[in-house]
Amino acid sequence: MGETMGRLDGKVALVSGAARGQGEAEVRLFVQEGAKVVFGDVLDDLGEVVAKDLAAAAHYVHLDVRREEDWTAAVAEAESRFGKLDVLVNNAGVLSMGVLTHDTSLEDYMRVIEINQVGVFLGMRTAIPALLRAGGGSIVNTSSTNGIAGYGGTIAYTASKFAVRGMTKNAALEYGKAGIRVNSVHPGAIDTPMTRPDDLGGFTDEDQAAAYEMVPLARVGQADEVAKLALFLASDESSYCTGAEYLVDGGMLAGAVNPYARA
Repeated sequence: MGETMGRLDGKVALVSGAARGQGEAEVRLFVQEGAKVVFGDVLDDLGEVVAKDLAAAAHYVHLDVRREEDWTAAVAEAESRFGKLDVLVNNAGVLSMGVLTHDTSLEDYMRVIEINQVGVFLGMRTAIPALLRAGGGSIVNTSSTNGIAGYGGTIAYTASKFAVRGMTKNAALEYGKAGIRVNSVHPGAIDTPMTRPDDLGGFTDEDQAAAYEMVPLARVGQADEVAKLALFLASDESSYCTGAEYLVDGGMLAGAVNPYARA
């Protein structure tokens, strides 16, 4: 019997912010499905551990998404090491919450914008020529439920994630005829190190159970659930999908759960 075909066989992907969390889950799943992957982060120690675990199928590079030269080096690494680039996953991002608009400093606002918004722009700007050289491909931009609806105390984060949604549509319009599809993924509450930061007081399992009781699926999401959606959009299975947003939020934005009318 022949080997089972992977859903990304023959494809080369570049994933940002992939030393841990959703990005790491995407890299591991992409490799499992047959892709060769270059992935980057600023957390070099963690990234090198992931790369060592995946051996020749994946290569780690230092990638500060705010630095154009880092993006240029990452794309060049993908093409020189694996021969081409078919998929870009703009996953890197930071979370900022709990501060009202008038208490948000310009410095803090711009830090979030530079990573979450400018980083996505630079990723697309740098990777698109490589995708064109490959004859087309797929770009998956990580936005958020905050890219569709606001959430108090997240002025910079929400602004950046709305921007990612808009940039996605713009790029989809520009490059569709060239065979490049561009879609955005909108995770809700996902259990990753970013959502359990020490500087926010941590987030225990008991905290999560209480916080997500009002989500229709009544639980927090997992990184691999986001990775599976990114896999679909990166693969040829989504060949007629572009310029769209895909929620992976447990039903969070469907509306308000009535605890008295629930199975």
